[in-house]
Amino acid sequence: MSGFPHDLDLDTFWDDCDYARKEYTDVPPSDACVAEVEAELGYRLPASYVAFMRRHNGGLPRNTCFPTEESTSWAGDHAAISGFLSIGRQKMYSLCGEFGSRFMIEEWGYPDIGVYICDTPSAGHDMVALDYRACGPEGEPQVVHVDQEGDYQITVLAKDFETFVRGLVNEEVYDNSEEMFEDDLYRVTEGEFSPMLAPLLADFAPFPRIGEAVRAISLRLLEEKRCFALHADPLSYLLYDVQFWVYQHRHRVERRQQYLDIYSGMVAFGGKGFSTGGYAPGFVEDWFKARVAAGQLIDTDQGIVLSETHIAQMIEQLQHALEGAVQ
Repeated sequence: MSGFPHDLDLDTFWDDCDYARKEYTDVPPSDACVAEVEAELGYRLPASYVAFMRRHNGGLPRNTCFPTEESTSWAGDHAAISGFLSIGRQKMYSLCGEFGSRFMIEEWGYPDIGVYICDTPSAGHDMVALDYRACGPEGEPQVVHVDQEGDYQITVLAKDFETFVRGLVNEEVYDNSEEMFEDDLYRVTEGEFSPMLAPLLADFAPFPRIGEAVRAISLRLLEEKRCFALHADPLSYLLYDVQFWVYQHRHRVERRQQYLDIYSGMVAFGGKGFSTGGYAPGFVEDWFKARVAAGQLIDTDQGIVLSETHIAQMIEQLQHALEGAVQ
């Protein structure tokens, strides 16, 4: 008889870093909490999943890769996860939280096949889910990988949740990080800017070396993260600032959604050029809301613009980035 999950060594399974404790890990779910979450989602959660979460309710695992016999959007021979969503609604990454299962279905267009339980390094462009299509909402679901970028292609990973957890292996098994870093390094230092961004950076009178500064900041971000991706850190926010600044210099912005609708053409999708290869809209929207709340994005007769004070601070940061690039 299986000892799952009591035979797992939680000290080696979970990475209990500050970020995991803040955004993922919650207190063990009570029977009432499980029932409320199941009612909201419309599916009975597998007993193995509930038992697993009662030992450690969500978080970042140390083993993040699941072998596959076919290609996924992440790799030719495996899928990768970032974390397990906790049972509850208090944490940002919980089943009923801000970036929970229903959010991925209703806001990102993921197919309503069950419950999305794991996020991934792509920041929302693929997910891992409990798939109830064959078993019904009360049955034992398979675990599947869903690829947004591949028209929501579904790849079966495991027959059930326990098999999925036991099948996770460390990323060192598939270590191509240096190759990926070199690809991103080329994008950042040599890749052409997108057809939308390039003309905005050209002949930009408020800061003539804006293109060089963008590359310098992006290189610094890449060296810190070992991948070129924009999230909620200070360097990412600076790059969000710059993109808005150059866009707003040429185009009037009346509404937040107007800008969010065009954002993906800036650096998110650029093929082999200067591009992050994807993005999570929530990060850009959060940046916009934060700048408005701080009075750094303001409504004027010219539409929504960055405040003069914030632009002055940004120019200082851009200058420092250029000076650092030549040292």
